[in-house]
Amino acid sequence: MAALLVALGGCSTTTISLDEGTREYVADDYETVLKVWTREKELISVREFDSVLEATATFESWDFRWAYVIRYAEDYRLTVDQRRHLLEAALAETREHHQFYVAIQAKRVRWSNLKSDPAAWIVRLIDDAGSETAPSDIEEIARPGAIELTYFPYTTPWRKAFRIRFPTVRSDGRPTISANAKWFGLRFAGAQGNDALVWTLEEG
Repeated sequence: MAALLVALGGCSTTTISLDEGTREYVADDYETVLKVWTREKELISVREFDSVLEATATFESWDFRWAYVIRYAEDYRLTVDQRRHLLEAALAETREHHQFYVAIQAKRVRWSNLKSDPAAWIVRLIDDAGSETAPSDIEEIARPGAIELTYFPYTTPWRKAFRIRFPTVRSDGRPTISANAKWFGLRFAGAQGNDALVWTLEEG
């Protein structure tokens, strides 16, 4: 029972698509798109009946990045050329790695540091086809600023913020999110238990 966690809230029936292509977003669409690509959970230890981890994560997908750039360009009054270059760079990154913006708060402050050695929580990208991938990079955002607090409003002074990247392709050439997957997720595992934030894929 010590390893069992119960997830309270955070369940989402929203389905998403990883398809690329042109989007027709305006700046005001950002909050809606952010919600579509964000998952959150509070993980409760059954043995102690106490919260051991609160986690919120946004998958910075092709679709999300398109909406993000449009909002960012509007806020910072970028020129058309500046917005185009920023969008091209942002979309190109999605072909190199799967990136997640993650904010967590653990039962104890030091347990919130995903970069500590050893870490209280190990993060993996998983899917229902059996794929499991370790991060290629975990970047701690030590002092979230106006951008993080505005565009990822679940960021708070009590939470640790990170960008976690995974390769899109494994060393054997297979994609880290299977083409046959029905869902993929971020699994947090450690001595306190394990559970995952899950993104359900549209059928077809």
